Amino acid sequence: MPMDDHSLTVLTTHRLRLRLHTPGDAGTLRRIYSQKDVARHLLDDPWTEEDAARHVADRCVKIGMDGDSGALAVIIEEDGQVVGDVLLWWTDREHRIAEIGWVLDPAYGGRGLAREAVSAVLDLAFRHHQAHRIAAQMDARNAASSRLAAAVGMTREAHLRQDWWNKGEWTDTVIYGMLDCDVD
Repeated sequence: MPMDDHSLTVLTTHRLRLRLHTPGDAGTLRRIYSQKDVARHLLDDPWTEEDAARHVADRCVKIGMDGDSGALAVIIEEDGQVVGDVLLWWTDREHRIAEIGWVLDPAYGGRGLAREAVSAVLDLAFRHHQAHRIAAQMDARNAASSRLAAAVGMTREAHLRQDWWNKGEWTDTVIYGMLDCDVD
């Protein structure tokens, strides 16, 4: 069932429930985002309790691509357990260009859950919001995210060498993209 920008409905897949963030998600997301192996490839350091409250409050207002935020942030749940989240936001609303990002608790990795969640959000973006292009940018060392982007049908478009100074070192960025004409 597609998520409607004007109500708090849920997007469901075969195994997952994708729902909007609530303030009560801060503790669970802190557990995920505070892991060093998760934060290593993100722009933020491992989350503290204060970081979690701030980030979740920011995500709570990202309730729809058609709303004021121009963004959608959803929690990934499997059997009622929070296992990660997916964010989607317009980078150019007029021309229907968006960016997507995701985080999955490594304890739930290797089972296709992130692929299922990201595929559902991409489908929502292209079919419901008529996105023309969606990009995913990531630390080039994040092999799992690169594999996920390819697995959901995104094309590797660029490898930018040492383009980002992050956590005391130069890092490379890889960019994946998907166009509306790539969707069957």
